[in-house]
Amino acid sequence: MVSTSTTISSNIDETFAALRGKSKRALVGYLTAGFPDAERCVDCLRALDDGGADVIELGVPFSDPIADGPVIQASSQRALEMGMTLERTLEMAATASLRAPIVLFSYLNPILAAGPDVLDRAAAAGVSGILLTDLPVGSDAAREEWLSSGPLSFIRLVAPTTPRERMAEIAKHGSGFVYLISRLGVTGARATAPEGLRETVARLRSATKLPICAGFGISTADQAREVGSIADGVVVGSALVSAAAVSADSVLRLTRELRAALDS
Repeated sequence: MVSTSTTISSNIDETFAALRGKSKRALVGYLTAGFPDAERCVDCLRALDDGGADVIELGVPFSDPIADGPVIQASSQRALEMGMTLERTLEMAATASLRAPIVLFSYLNPILAAGPDVLDRAAAAGVSGILLTDLPVGSDAAREEWLSSGPLSFIRLVAPTTPRERMAEIAKHGSGFVYLISRLGVTGARATAPEGLRETVARLRSATKLPICAGFGISTADQAREVGSIADGVVVGSALVSAAAVSADSVLRLTRELRAALDS
């Protein structure tokens, strides 16, 4: 088990190393587990994979998603109403058999409720990383140690207002890549790319050698191209969840558009 988990968790590092070798930017795509339903969600995950996503964030539905905007909140609520759980999320990850590494995107409570072996179970299901939206650095040293020493890459969040010293501390306790929240507020598609992103990325680059992926509000190919010229990757969530509500083909089309924009 230990050997398998170690191999799985390295997938994110290998992915970014391969992208650097090709001078390419990462496309990180988010979908909510179980939305619009369990079967179609697997189809959408495979469409995201086939369309060229480099990393796939699989959101665990939660009853109080305070960091999420209306699109992801609604998708989470629908998934919960249809019985989606963390265990079923892990089953979905295993069933999908994706090429791209999977990052489990969750709030802390579902992870704690799943028991002390949840990280090993996630790794066995093919998950490569974990990102928790409500566990800031220094808030719970024991749980942070449990996460950082486990079989999954521990992706940390950095806000645009974070001072450089705090950025360095956050990155030091993370692995895989740093998720830079490109603007204040909750998730959700925006019409324009965030102002001041270049300066924020430069500050974060001076504090860590980990790849930097920027998200929150990126929804179009033009925005992805602009942000990709600054960061090591872009994270797209709400726009893909909206596409998933239509069809897997819509997810595939949007993913290909985003991929082409980043590669241009």
